[in-house]
Amino acid sequence: MFGKMMHQSLLISNLIEHAAKYHSDTPIISREVNSQITTTNWLQVRQNSKRLANAFSSFNLEQGDRLATIAWNNHRHLESWYAISGSGYVCHTINPRLFPEQLIFIINDAQDKVIFFDSTFLPLINAIQGKVPTVERFICYGARDEKIVEALPHVLFYDELIQNQSAEFAWPQFNEETPSSLCYTSGTTGNPKGVLYSHRSTLLHTMAICFPDSLDLSASDIVMPVVPMFHVNAWGVPYAAAMTGCTLVLPGPNLDGDSLVSLIDDYKVTIALGVPTIWQGLLTAAKSRGTRLESMTRNVVGGAACPPSIIRDFKHNYACDTIHAWGMSETSPLGTANHPKAKHAALSAEDFEKLRLTQGRPPFGVELRIVDGENLTPLPNDGQTQGNLQIRGAWIVDHYFNQEQSALTTDGWFDTGDIATLDADGYMTICDRAKDLIKSGGEWISSVEIENIAVGHPEIRMAAAIAARHAKWDERPILIAVKNENSTLTEEEARAYFENKLARWQIPDVVIFVEALPVNGTGKIVKAELRHQFGDVLLKSEVVESV
Repeated sequence: MFGKMMHQSLLISNLIEHAAKYHSDTPIISREVNSQITTTNWLQVRQNSKRLANAFSSFNLEQGDRLATIAWNNHRHLESWYAISGSGYVCHTINPRLFPEQLIFIINDAQDKVIFFDSTFLPLINAIQGKVPTVERFICYGARDEKIVEALPHVLFYDELIQNQSAEFAWPQFNEETPSSLCYTSGTTGNPKGVLYSHRSTLLHTMAICFPDSLDLSASDIVMPVVPMFHVNAWGVPYAAAMTGCTLVLPGPNLDGDSLVSLIDDYKVTIALGVPTIWQGLLTAAKSRGTRLESMTRNVVGGAACPPSIIRDFKHNYACDTIHAWGMSETSPLGTANHPKAKHAALSAEDFEKLRLTQGRPPFGVELRIVDGENLTPLPNDGQTQGNLQIRGAWIVDHYFNQEQSALTTDGWFDTGDIATLDADGYMTICDRAKDLIKSGGEWISSVEIENIAVGHPEIRMAAAIAARHAKWDERPILIAVKNENSTLTEEEARAYFENKLARWQIPDVVIFVEALPVNGTGKIVKAELRHQFGDVLLKSEVVESV
């Protein structure tokens, strides 16, 4: 016997229908690739998504076919998301910052039939077009541009494609387990792997990130996802914005601090989301311009551990709460978000700050555990014991795309590759990526802890700690850092800053100043490049032996 309730499949088309019906005039503000600002609304997004869905009828597509996008956060990209998934196809967002060989691999692995692209990426399209045989159409977002036609003769243009199409379209109904979108991991080791989300998993994840203890979104918010739509679907924000009916500010290609400050102040952004490197640039720009970022009540940081100095700066100087969150492509991505409980109001200021530095606790729908990496023995949730972080739940990967072997442990958990602690309330703290831990003389040193201290120095803008090979200790920590402009900071002064903040044997042996650190398309520092460049520095030079 079943419950006597209506049944409605959880489909992405339901989101855009809801937004257009109940929030039709809510603005969608979009910076285009030419830096111009376009303002549409949820009703227009639905209309154009349906026009594109009608255009697909001439494309000879089948349900489940992959249609790729290589684009910034803008309104056309948003419209195509809803058209693709709503029509029963798979929206494959491609990270343009991957190596060309990886891009060709993932397009061929996904067997994409169509590629939508922003004109910014025309050189990339030209470079790969002869190496992706399944792609039948290239569609440039925007109006006709003869220069693009000259470079890519068979190109279609988005605006022309939809201009004569009807805005009436009945979204097809299908099983909610139908695949909706596809994202590939960054591929730092080996080829990237595809994570295929379903309509059901996406809708459940969307509900979860709207929770008060997650991103706490509502129709009164003005949300700016700085995290790109090609990075785990902008952490699900374009879906959550439709579910809540909030205003979206899509920043396009200009992700520098000054451009973001302008968008925040001009459009009264209440919440923005991005990786730590984004916030470092924004804070620098805000100080330079003397703005108070008065509209922004909270920002979300993910993608990497957030330095404590960033959280303090936002809180003390801009009255903005930082929500520390954690996730990955394989987790859709939300795994945890940091919000205090009622009992935490009694904590001292120091202890409350320590709580806020954790990655937070899981929402309903996912579970976390830490285990001994060798035999999967669960470890205590005491906030101290470190172990391999594993996760399971309603929006967690089961198998990678095109791979028969399960991505899970023998008892059904996904191993994240992170080393973490959990406390009794589920608050999780990332200690390091397993591959980034530094093992010196048999003892583990956290690169994250070193980096958090380093960027707290008033003259250090960015920093990365890596393991360098050592003749005696196997590995020793070294720090590669970017100084603030006009800084006269010396290596000796930088190393001295760690005194009384770390045990002496954990202090980096050397500090190397560089003009810039390598970052990937999602703003994460690429430590593999740093290890390749600096991994032998302690073998090539005489340094003071650590004790």
